[in-house]
Amino acid sequence: MKLRSALAALLAVMGALLVALVTRRADAARTLVVWHAYRDAEERALDKVLADFRAAHPDAVVESLAIPFDAYASKLEAAIPHGHGPDVFIDAHERLGDYRARGLVAPIDPALVDRAAFDASALEAVSLDGKPYALPLALKCLALYLRAPTWPEGKSPASLDELLNGPGVRLAYEASGAYTHAPLLHAFGGRILDDKGRYAFADGPAVDSLTWVAAAVSRGAIPEEASGALVTQMFSSGSPSGADAAISGPWLAADLPKGIAYRVVPIPPVRAGGPKPRPFLTVEGAMIAPKPRDAALAGEMLKFLVATPSALVRAREGRQVVASRDAWTDPSVANDPLLRGFAEAARDAMPMPTSAAMRAAWEPTSRAIQKVLRGDVAPRAAMDEAAHRYADVTRPLPRPADPRFPLLLLGLVGLFAAFRAVRAARDPVFRAEARASLPAYAYVTHAVIIVTLLVAVPLVIGAATSFFAGRAGSLSYVGLANYVEILTARGGPIFASGSFYAVLAVTILWTVCNVTLHLALGVALALLLARPALRLRGVYRVLLIVPWAVPSYVSALAWKGMFHRQLGAVNAILKAIGVEPVAWFSKFATAFAANVATNVWLGFPFMMVVTLGALAAIPREVLEAAEVDGATRWQRFWRVTFPLLRPTLAPSVVLGAVWTFNMFNVVFLVSGGEPDGRTEILVSEAYRWAFTRQAQYGYASAYAVLIFLLLVVTTRLIRAQKEAA
Repeated sequence: MKLRSALAALLAVMGALLVALVTRRADAARTLVVWHAYRDAEERALDKVLADFRAAHPDAVVESLAIPFDAYASKLEAAIPHGHGPDVFIDAHERLGDYRARGLVAPIDPALVDRAAFDASALEAVSLDGKPYALPLALKCLALYLRAPTWPEGKSPASLDELLNGPGVRLAYEASGAYTHAPLLHAFGGRILDDKGRYAFADGPAVDSLTWVAAAVSRGAIPEEASGALVTQMFSSGSPSGADAAISGPWLAADLPKGIAYRVVPIPPVRAGGPKPRPFLTVEGAMIAPKPRDAALAGEMLKFLVATPSALVRAREGRQVVASRDAWTDPSVANDPLLRGFAEAARDAMPMPTSAAMRAAWEPTSRAIQKVLRGDVAPRAAMDEAAHRYADVTRPLPRPADPRFPLLLLGLVGLFAAFRAVRAARDPVFRAEARASLPAYAYVTHAVIIVTLLVAVPLVIGAATSFFAGRAGSLSYVGLANYVEILTARGGPIFASGSFYAVLAVTILWTVCNVTLHLALGVALALLLARPALRLRGVYRVLLIVPWAVPSYVSALAWKGMFHRQLGAVNAILKAIGVEPVAWFSKFATAFAANVATNVWLGFPFMMVVTLGALAAIPREVLEAAEVDGATRWQRFWRVTFPLLRPTLAPSVVLGAVWTFNMFNVVFLVSGGEPDGRTEILVSEAYRWAFTRQAQYGYASAYAVLIFLLLVVTTRLIRAQKEAA
């Protein structure tokens, strides 16, 4: 009877699980996942639109996920091919060419496209070869912000020359970026890519545009080394310490404090009566993944997002320049000064090319602009170097290699391992020991599985990727070609800027300088804090640990601001003592010093804490005996204290060296590799090959494998030397 009851209960549980599984699958069929990169008001407006969609489709489960813009494309590339990505995603139209090449986006059903509802240029921007790949949601481009009362309603500068005519900083403008420089480049008749997708930032108009901007920067009318945060700060401050005009996009309005009176107008001509600057136009569109969970529901979502009621929500609450024509018939949208100003600017804007080559053009173009604005080289030389770098990044991938030999070798290794395993399994002693160890294996099995999945598998996959080239989903086996290109400096000079050996030399210098300073400062401060006579030791210890406790990227951004040439605290101190301000990121020595100063600030507390712990373990009797023997303070430290600290400090130094060798945050956020990429270290160079240079993951993986091998060999040599001593 009990057995029957148990069987009945088991069957009931299994039936409930089966029903739950079927129900879950049925629910999953009506699930829709939406990805976007919105934040603040735009995100709140989209959430409201999605809530309205849920109310209109009560049988659907709609999930939304906000992803940072910088990581957006890489997240899509990693998720969609494996079926873990979104069904509908919102992104800029210029990535469509790249997304189509990677198989991340599907063409839109023509039945969903109401051409009369959208501006013709917006529809053209989201189309490839005549097929729409998105429905346009919003238009974004650069425009001119003007603050009242300097520029009251009805009064606007007739030209940029008029705007910049006067003392002090007149225009808050991120002049060193390729995207922000594009309006001026177009005004002078230049292009970054021509109509055939070829790199074109190497002609006379580009020289003229750079010469004009460099002159404005040199006389102080445009700030040096400007960033988006600096533009926001300067325009928020206004004159005399800031600026009453700024060139930026709609994102600036979201960051401005409330109460600032301003208006937005199209960017005026460089000179009165001359051609108008044409900023790049970005059309944000709603796109569908190739295999959505529910294609019909995904189509309904796209129609709902671009419908007039949703467009009005996005315009009123999200402050978007919507692409829906009907929405602009509403007075609340048509009479909004901000939206009207950006809509006027969008009419003259140039749709950004959708060519996949556009992503490869940003880095060399921006670096060329930065070098010219710093006065390092003449515009022509900088552009020639940019063209060379673009050609190097976009050159054909290595030819596919024959995989039969490595597969044969892998098979032989597998057979040898299997032979050894079978031989060991037949050994009676081994079987007896294995049976006796089963309880111990049970305790560590979960840890082995976790470490294997989280550490070993990614390492093996990364190492295997280094033997391939191409985009994700279309990789080709190329053998050791990636390693050959890296170790031969891609056919150029061995120690040319950006070569593996030049970057390795910088990385070694970076590691040695930082670890030496970490050790010296950490030990010195620990010795000071360990003195019994020092008052408030606890307070000092807490204060000195703070740099280690603060997230590294926060400290890195703060130090970057302090090293700004015009507005940084470091130059303000130098100026106060009569020293000429330094352009910290214009030369290798000063940019490297800025990186080192930031990383020393972040790293010395670790060494200080380790030393404090080691000092507490040193017997006082030993030091007292040395003092009785007449040893000086320096002799006591060098002959007694330091030898006793060495066993504790040695592993800490090795660990600190490994951390510093791969300290990506500081290099990427403080100097950004400037000047001209010469302060890049191996890990940041690998990042750029993976995410800013045609997404060459195989090449970046080869960099990562070389970094791993360098660290393994170095640590083994240190250990061997220690054991020999």
